Amino acid sequence: MARYFDVHPVDPQPRAVAQVVAMLRDDALIAYPTDSSYALGCRMDYHDGADRIRGIRRLDDKHHFTLVCSDFAQLGQLVKLDNSAFRAIKAATPGAYTFILPATAEVPRRLAHPKKKTVGVRIPDSAVTQALLRELGEPLLSSTLILPDHAEPMTDGWTIKEELDHVLDAVVDGGDAGTEPTTVVDWSDGYPQVVREGAGDPARFE
Repeated sequence: MARYFDVHPVDPQPRAVAQVVAMLRDDALIAYPTDSSYALGCRMDYHDGADRIRGIRRLDDKHHFTLVCSDFAQLGQLVKLDNSAFRAIKAATPGAYTFILPATAEVPRRLAHPKKKTVGVRIPDSAVTQALLRELGEPLLSSTLILPDHAEPMTDGWTIKEELDHVLDAVVDGGDAGTEPTTVVDWSDGYPQVVREGAGDPARFE
């Protein structure tokens, strides 16, 4: 059974955040709210985490996982950025964007795209996500919580708890996180290509 945490969306309770992070450090898989929708998340070094996420969402090994970062300094350790990408991404974060970029050696090979050696990164504008990331002190391996037979992400923490109780370790309910996933910008070829339009304004990368 998944533990259920009801947290304030703007001012998350430090005790609840600390309890969730203690579970993450003990290799938990959680559902949590971001600035675009609910997501599945675990520690980057949790070896079975990616497979558990793939199992829930029925994804193949070509799926781009996202490493959710607390700030730009953390993001810069995970992906290779040229000057133009650095400036544009720094100006757009935090926000509802995911950027696909070449992974650095800091990213475990099993998490990068098998052929392209790329990974998704993002810095969300969410008080709950930021509180978890600050307490954890490292990125979260993450994927939007869209179930295989659903067209949109799940939006309600208690519904997530009821539906995924047997496959998650914790549900962090921070209220309605919306249904629009991030705007995905692929920068792996040295210039921005908007591959999915979502909550972030795509115009700045077109």
